[in-house]
Amino acid sequence: QVQLVESGGGLVQAGGSLRLACAASGLTFSSYVMGWFRQAPGKEDEFVAAINWNGAYTHYADSVKGRFTMSRDNAKNLVYLQMDSLKPDDTAVYYCAASTSSAAAYRRSLYRYWGQGTQVTVSS
Repeated sequence: QVQLVESGGGLVQAGGSLRLACAASGLTFSSYVMGWFRQAPGKEDEFVAAINWNGAYTHYADSVKGRFTMSRDNAKNLVYLQMDSLKPDDTAVYYCAASTSSAAAYRRSLYRYWGQGTQVTVSS
């Protein structure tokens, strides 16, 4: 049974930082593209970042480029999202997702497995 479990969310002031983690189990982690998506209240979910199987390539939404950094540790089956210079607009539930497609990146439909999400709230 595949499980993705996010952690690290919380309340932070604008300009602050948070580091999200996603622990994966039940899959051959190093074979998967991993992605982060988020959904703010009343809005559709949106792509945040993705990383390829070995961490050599990352892709970011324009809204987070230069502020967020995605990384992975295949030995520990973990993927991270370091979020710096946070803004109130970053407030959302953040989800990690796993895909076997090398073309996944921002394409939500190509992600097969999803976590339950972790809340990030940025106060102004």
